[in-house]
Amino acid sequence: MSPTPQNPDPEVEDTQAEQDSPPPACVLTFNASDASGAGGLAGDVATIAAMGAHCLPVVSAIVLRDTAEVFEHVNLDADTVAEQARHILEDVPITAWKVGFLGNAEAVSAVAEVLSDYPDIPLVTYLPAVAWIDEDEQQQYLDALRELVLPQTAVLVGNHKTMTDFLLPDWDNERAPSARELAVAAAQAGAQHVLVTGVQLPNQYVDNVLANAQGPITGEKFERFETAFVGAGDTLSAALAALLSVGAELHSAVSEALSFLDQSLDAGFRPGMGNVIPDRFFWALPAADEEGGEPPSFDPDPEPEQAPKSPRRMH
Repeated sequence: MSPTPQNPDPEVEDTQAEQDSPPPACVLTFNASDASGAGGLAGDVATIAAMGAHCLPVVSAIVLRDTAEVFEHVNLDADTVAEQARHILEDVPITAWKVGFLGNAEAVSAVAEVLSDYPDIPLVTYLPAVAWIDEDEQQQYLDALRELVLPQTAVLVGNHKTMTDFLLPDWDNERAPSARELAVAAAQAGAQHVLVTGVQLPNQYVDNVLANAQGPITGEKFERFETAFVGAGDTLSAALAALLSVGAELHSAVSEALSFLDQSLDAGFRPGMGNVIPDRFFWALPAADEEGGEPPSFDPDPEPEQAPKSPRRMH
């Protein structure tokens, strides 16, 4: 006689189902440690988690700063930076990269070598302003970034002025360069696309444009406002990398990443005496007029009746 089967334990079945479910997409990000939590690796981890992916953070440098300004940074040994990545890459499959601030030219070279071993994985490169660095060291860093990382970059993300200084340092026209002109310069260095933010427009608006060498692809205009933020660029680039990691089409991923950034800035907070930090988990908080209600979910493309009353805006 065969034994009588026992009733299955629902909790055991639920646990097994969770173990059998696929893990979230993984994004490996090279960036500096930023103790303010505004940008750097802290910003990447929060953003990528909020987008539903898993961040694999590789420390490239340590930035000493508060929410108002950067004081200096400490470089890590280039081999240490690369080995962090190689150990995790031997264990975890990834579907997107993000590169932020790498510290110095030696670290750029080490990171570029790691990236070159995985040419089919999309790379989002964020170009922060690095004005606090010594001029000679800054030039070496930017030259290395241009020569070694841009040829592997799917999307270069940066503020209009920062990107102009980087890609077109000899620009002397009274007219600011267009997104297409920046994309042409980026393409000459090997980058496929640029996502240019903060393009100044009349009537207190700014444009944010995805472009390649053929011209603009998509973009959104936001109302400009005077609140000073820190961490916006890291948020946008990390959100874009997370969306590309799950196979989103580039034009829709850019639109959704801009929407996410805009809502993060609208919900931003000032933890100290300096600038405002984006709240990447705005969607997890109940609305001000709700007490004990269900937290709202992030909807990057709301229906007309759900749309915010004021125009979306990005600093």
